[in-house]
Amino acid sequence: MSASPAAPRPNAVVAVLALAGIVVALMQTLVIPIIPELPELLDASASDAAWAVTATLLASAVATPVVGRLGDMFGKRRMLLLSLVLLISGSAVCGLSDALVPMVVGRALQGLSAAVIPLGISIMRDELPAERLAGATAVMSASLGVGGALGLPAAALIADKLDWHMLFWLSGALGAVSLVLVLALVPESAVRTGGRFDLPGGIGMAAGLASLLLAISKGGDWGWSSGTVLGLFAAAVVILLVWGWWELHTPAPLVDLRTTARRQVLFTNLASIAIGFSMFAMSLVLPQLLQLPEATGYGLGRSLLTTGLVMAPSGLVMMAFAPVSAKVSKARGPKVTLMIGALIVAAGYGLNIVLMSEVWHLVLVSCVISAGIGFAYGAMPSLIMGAVPPSETAAANSLNTLMRSLGTSVASAIAGVILAQMTVDLGGFALPSENAFKAVMAIGAGAALLAFAIASFVPRHRPAVPVTGPAATDGVATETASAH
Repeated sequence: MSASPAAPRPNAVVAVLALAGIVVALMQTLVIPIIPELPELLDASASDAAWAVTATLLASAVATPVVGRLGDMFGKRRMLLLSLVLLISGSAVCGLSDALVPMVVGRALQGLSAAVIPLGISIMRDELPAERLAGATAVMSASLGVGGALGLPAAALIADKLDWHMLFWLSGALGAVSLVLVLALVPESAVRTGGRFDLPGGIGMAAGLASLLLAISKGGDWGWSSGTVLGLFAAAVVILLVWGWWELHTPAPLVDLRTTARRQVLFTNLASIAIGFSMFAMSLVLPQLLQLPEATGYGLGRSLLTTGLVMAPSGLVMMAFAPVSAKVSKARGPKVTLMIGALIVAAGYGLNIVLMSEVWHLVLVSCVISAGIGFAYGAMPSLIMGAVPPSETAAANSLNTLMRSLGTSVASAIAGVILAQMTVDLGGFALPSENAFKAVMAIGAGAALLAFAIASFVPRHRPAVPVTGPAATDGVATETASAH
């Protein structure tokens, strides 16, 4: 797309990539303030309007591993720029839309940009000095949570004060700024695998993931025992089994399952699912507690804007704890950091079960949980990159990001079922009961403890620090012996 900058400046590279990550993460919370109004705004039913959220979920799940692999093959910066172009294009389509179909198309295009964060982490491995890598990747990894946390109050304010289309014009403008900064300041890595793209593997993974996530995200609307949902689950199992067989037998797979099966990669990815589940449980419970009427006895009756402002500090805490995570990883190894993060998250949910009656209680709880997420998310890229060669970094990090997203999708489905089933009647309306929220919190704590248990199976010894910078780009980067 453009000649890359000749001499990378580490601080600038980290800042630009983290900004791009935050902008992409904003897409996840961008429409939350207008979800109740979407049916009216788009002249559609509530179930049809929900596709504005589902389309982004499905597109990001499919794009993340595919674009990561393309980044390893043809250039990570090139694919990052393409992802930002897709984000800008999707934002423009949504900004111009007043009907369901263009909105869903635009939201899908925005979802296709989701690979920016794993691509950014992979660029850092190739370009930054080894001593800067752990802190930089921790910040980049945390940007996923930061963008989501900061996006809610910003989107609520815009939706409250301005025309809702401005949400998308603003996201497009931020995407354009990120694009220009990447062009100007981020270099292209010479670490590439080359070869041919595994098109059957890409189609198979897309079909399998789409079936699985569609069943999970729409199960509540369509009925968990409906033929459609059960058929989608069955299709996902069959397609992914066939896809796995293909990936093991094709010479240049989309996902190297043998690398993925290495103990360090496998258990990090499994822990990522559990941590992703835990993180999203907070996002589902706390905003509802804040907005439910005080007449329930446990709701706090706050506005959407106030809710966003209450949640905003959690994003800042997550970013603040990313460098702390890196220091712990340097001293004790990223396995220990991941386990500490999981315990902090579990403690936060335990705190939430007993502290949920005041606004400051929820600020405290969200900050504790976010501190744990910052620890955990900061450790994951180090564990992944310590077990894969530089030529597979983008694909491996993309798969890890996908695992987190899978956890959030499952959390949304399970929490949705619990909150819909455990209700109280208030003026003829069924609202989630206090025990329903406590049940979701308990499950969130359980997921974090599960992540702690899974992380304990990661190899004890610290992975070797990968060579970065010129050595890596000359193909001299060392692979670790730890996972072989």
